[in-house]
Amino acid sequence: MKKTIVITLVIGMMTVFGANAQKAMDKFMVQVDGLGCPFCAYGLEKKFKEFKGIKNVKIDIETGDFSFAYPAEKELTLVAVQEQVEKAGYTPITAKIERADGTIEESEAQLVSEKTEGTVTKNLMVAGNCGMCEARILKAGKSVSGVSEISWDKDTKMMKVSFDAAQTTLSEIEMAIAKAGHDTKNHKADTGTYDQLPGCCHYDRISR
Repeated sequence: MKKTIVITLVIGMMTVFGANAQKAMDKFMVQVDGLGCPFCAYGLEKKFKEFKGIKNVKIDIETGDFSFAYPAEKELTLVAVQEQVEKAGYTPITAKIERADGTIEESEAQLVSEKTEGTVTKNLMVAGNCGMCEARILKAGKSVSGVSEISWDKDTKMMKVSFDAAQTTLSEIEMAIAKAGHDTKNHKADTGTYDQLPGCCHYDRISR
């Protein structure tokens, strides 16, 4: 009988400690540049859902503050977080981790200068629906001097563009695409231009 009680207690303690270990979470706080609307926040959150086990996601569009909790046992790094923000089409400014063991990790990303040298590759949200949209977006992007490569995915609405930062900027590329009738993260197409697009290209617009 005593042996049974002892074994039961040991199993119970192991279960409690195991549960506590699973509950140990690291807290992440990131300052994100470029969040202009609810759709932007949704895109960022969706990208981070790729990190299985993420919890308590909070995004403040006005301030760009983005925070979440992640299992400590997975040892998610600041570099991986910053890279995921960039994959979502945004720029991480600062990042901080409060580890479950009490340690603090911080970093400050260096923003790409508007005019610098070398090829820069960026991911960016561009609204659209179909193959006709894709052709229009790519044509507008390629029309900008300095753009070397550009692609757009109609499912994710993400554009990947490489350009010579000494010749142009991401903002200039966005403006060219907006003039063609497609909303980007930071530039919205004129209503008249949007209305003239074929019916299949009338994507859902979000008020700003």
